[in-house]
Amino acid sequence: MNAVKLSILDQSPIAMGSNAREAVQQTVRIAELADRLGYHRFWVSEHHDASALAGSVPEILIAHLATKTQSIRVGSGGVMLPHYSAYKVAETFRMLELLHPGRIDLGIGRAPGGMPRSTMALQEGRTRELNYLQQVEDLKGYLTDSLPATHRFAGLTAAPVVDTVPELWMLGSSDFSAAAAGDAGAAFMFAQFINGSRSDGIEAVASYRRRFRPSPWLERPMAAVAVFVICAETDADADRIASSLDLSLVMLANGQRREGTPTIEMAQSYPYSPYERALVQENRKRMVVGSPASVRQQLEALAADYGVDEVMVATTTAEFADRVRSFELLAQAFQLTPRGTSAQNADVSAVDRKE
Repeated sequence: MNAVKLSILDQSPIAMGSNAREAVQQTVRIAELADRLGYHRFWVSEHHDASALAGSVPEILIAHLATKTQSIRVGSGGVMLPHYSAYKVAETFRMLELLHPGRIDLGIGRAPGGMPRSTMALQEGRTRELNYLQQVEDLKGYLTDSLPATHRFAGLTAAPVVDTVPELWMLGSSDFSAAAAGDAGAAFMFAQFINGSRSDGIEAVASYRRRFRPSPWLERPMAAVAVFVICAETDADADRIASSLDLSLVMLANGQRREGTPTIEMAQSYPYSPYERALVQENRKRMVVGSPASVRQQLEALAADYGVDEVMVATTTAEFADRVRSFELLAQAFQLTPRGTSAQNADVSAVDRKE
């Protein structure tokens, strides 16, 4: 297997006591850092009515991030397609591709990205239920000007017409999404940060490969896995930093509205019930936590088990400096090649780390 490529999924987490403006500003700084350090791609997510996550409109954030970076691929992880018209999504991402050719990823998913109330608001006025698989086929047709003659909108063009196509990824944590991605000829990202069962993920990726049919933009199957990662100088430091994510996930499972990522102090003083402690241990299957050497070993083993050469990392910490340092240490552990002049990119100033 080739050397593992590292990418980042950033959900614009809001720290306790912070706000959405600061969270998105931090996402921009992380994207700039990832570009300098040599990460492969940088994705942003879509969540609605979420007090602990600021990213709700990845298309707009992608446009901004692409202008703030030089070489890194930028994309959505992902656009929740059932909420929208496939035609509108195609036009949006064609425009992004026109502005930043060869750098745009269109990652799509079918999860609601929020609670039922936000889904109803997003879909208000819709007169019919949309079929996700048909939406995917429509999206493919619009992106490649290949709607069949029998299509209900045959001859329709998604503007602007461009000579390149954004990379199409389908995101999921189940066999359904894997099979759909294979049938569509799209790339597939398994979300182990959502479904911590490695066996489920390995089977999903295998199913994707079995079902894969070449498409206008992808001749061979291309898969990757996304996982929570927290890297620090020592295993003990990483475990302490990860405790805030442990508590955040427990609160989410309990239906508690989170007003930001809990602090480490809150996490370490929280009175976990036996059930909640078991849940923390189960959730650790969705994470890779440790020192640089340990994290590299774990991620390489993860990639080998899945048979992929790319891992996407999602990092949520209470302190922004810990998030920045995790990405720095990970880049060093994997000996990523910095972009630009080595003197400029080898050093990350304190400005990148401060709140």
